[in-house]
Amino acid sequence: MSELVQARPFWLQVQIPEFYALFSKYIVKNVLCCLHQIYEDYDCMLNQTNIGHNNNKFYVIQVIAAGKDYYTWNRWGRVGETGQCKLNEFDKPEKAVKDFEKKFKDKTKNNWCDRSNFVSHPGKYTLIEVDGDQDAEVKVDSVDGKTVRMSKNVLPCTLDEATESLIKLIFSNDMFKEAMECMNLDIKKMPLGKLSKMQIAKGFEVLEEIEAAMNQKKKAGKSLEELSSKFFTTVPHNFGRNRPPTINTKEIVEQKKEMLMVLADIELAQTLKSETEKAQEEMIETVPHPLDQDYNSLKCRLDLMDKGSDIFKMIEKYLTVTSGAYRKPKIVNVWEVDREKEGERFSENDNLENRRLLWHGTNIAVVAAILKSGLRIMPHSGGRVGRGIYFASENCKSAAYVRTSKNTGVMFLSEVALGKEKTITKDDSSLRKAPAGYDSVVARGSVEPDPSKDVFITLEGKTVAVPQGKAIKQAQFTDSHFSNSEYLIYRENQCRLRYLLELNM
Repeated sequence: MSELVQARPFWLQVQIPEFYALFSKYIVKNVLCCLHQIYEDYDCMLNQTNIGHNNNKFYVIQVIAAGKDYYTWNRWGRVGETGQCKLNEFDKPEKAVKDFEKKFKDKTKNNWCDRSNFVSHPGKYTLIEVDGDQDAEVKVDSVDGKTVRMSKNVLPCTLDEATESLIKLIFSNDMFKEAMECMNLDIKKMPLGKLSKMQIAKGFEVLEEIEAAMNQKKKAGKSLEELSSKFFTTVPHNFGRNRPPTINTKEIVEQKKEMLMVLADIELAQTLKSETEKAQEEMIETVPHPLDQDYNSLKCRLDLMDKGSDIFKMIEKYLTVTSGAYRKPKIVNVWEVDREKEGERFSENDNLENRRLLWHGTNIAVVAAILKSGLRIMPHSGGRVGRGIYFASENCKSAAYVRTSKNTGVMFLSEVALGKEKTITKDDSSLRKAPAGYDSVVARGSVEPDPSKDVFITLEGKTVAVPQGKAIKQAQFTDSHFSNSEYLIYRENQCRLRYLLELNM
C-alpha cells in the first residue's frame, strides 16, 4: 500500500488542507512575479562563471512590495535557464531588507551599502551593473515598435515606405536581441535599454588582463582559465550546459573585443530610443510618429535613390563585378547619406587627392550608431593592419563582415581621401597612424579590380574613383599575405559616408 501511495501524483499524496496551502503559496508566488513593485533600490543581478568546475550561474535578489506585505524574492540557476526560486514573506520592510542584505553578503562577500566599491572574490558571485531595473523585460510596443501614451495624438509617419522600413529595422528590439544571442550573450542579464557602459568597460579591462597573461607565457594556462571565468562572469554568456571555453588565443580576444564594441553601439542605439520616448512623454497632446522621432535622432539625412539613376546603376555594377563567385548580395534599396556636420569635418582634407569610393561592411546592429556617430576608431579596435578604419575595393571582402537580420544586411560606400598611400604586403597590427610622409596604408592583395575599368565621378567638386572592373591578378603582389586589398585610414575625418545599401544576402 505504501508503494502505491508513493507512486501517486503529488496532489494525491497530501491531505486537502495541505493541498490548498501549497496551491495558495504557488499562486501567490506567480501573481507576485506579475504584480510586484521593487522596494526602493533593493534589486540586484549576480553572476558567477568558473570554467574549471563548469559553473556558469546567476542569482537574482529582490525586495518586493505588494500592498502592505513585503517579500524577498530569490531566483538562481544556470545562465540561460529559468532556474529555481524562493519567496520569503515579512510583515515589515526592515525585515525584508535585512534578509536581502544578508543574502547579498553571503553570495558576494560584499556589503550592500558599499556596493559602489564592489570587489569580486574567488568562488563568490559578481554584481552585474545595468542601468535601471535589473531583470527588466522589454516593453510591449504599441505603435510600430514604440510605446506611446494612449492619450497622445500620434501624427502619421512622414517617411517614404522604404526609409520607414529601414528605420524600423535598425531600431528593432528583435534585431538587437538576435544579434546578442548570436554572440552567446545572455539578454536576461544584460537587457535591452538597460545595458551599462560601466559593465562593458569592465569587460574590456578583463580582456586586457587576458592579453597581458598571454604575453607572460609562464603558468599562462591556469591564469587564462581564471581570467576567462572572470570575463564570462563580467559579461554573462549563455553556453547552455556546455563548459564555458577558455579564451586562449589572440583571435578569440579580438572576437570578444568586437562583440563588446557591438554591444556598446547597441547601447547607443537604445539610448537614442529612450530619448525619443522621453521626448514624446514631455509633449502635451500631439507627438510625431515614433519612426520620425527615431529618424530625427540620427541627425542624418537619408535620401532614397531612384533605381533608374546613373549613380544607382554604377553602384549596382560595382557590387556585381566585385562580389566574387560564391556570395552575390542583391540590392534592395540605396540611400544617399548626409550626416550632420560630417561634410564640414571632411573638408579639412580638401588638400588630399587620390579619393576612392570604398566598401565597408558591418553588423546590422551597429548601423544606427554609425549613422549617428560616423565610422569611428575605437580605443580597443584593431586588426591585421592596426587600429584604423578598414575599407575594401571588393564587395566580397567587406561582405564577409556583414551580420544580417532575417537575411537583410547593410553595407556602406564611403568617399575616402587616401592621399599618399603606403603599400604593405605583410601584417602589421602595431600601426596606429600612417607612416611619416603618408596619409593612408594599403595592404595590397594578390587581386584587385581592374584599374583600367575605373570610372570617375565628381562629389562636391572632388574627383572620386569608382571601380567597375572584375578583380584581376596583380603580378607584383603575388606573394602578398593579403588576398584582397584593404585600405586603412587612421584619422576619422578622412572618410565620409556617401551611400547606404540595404541588401538581401
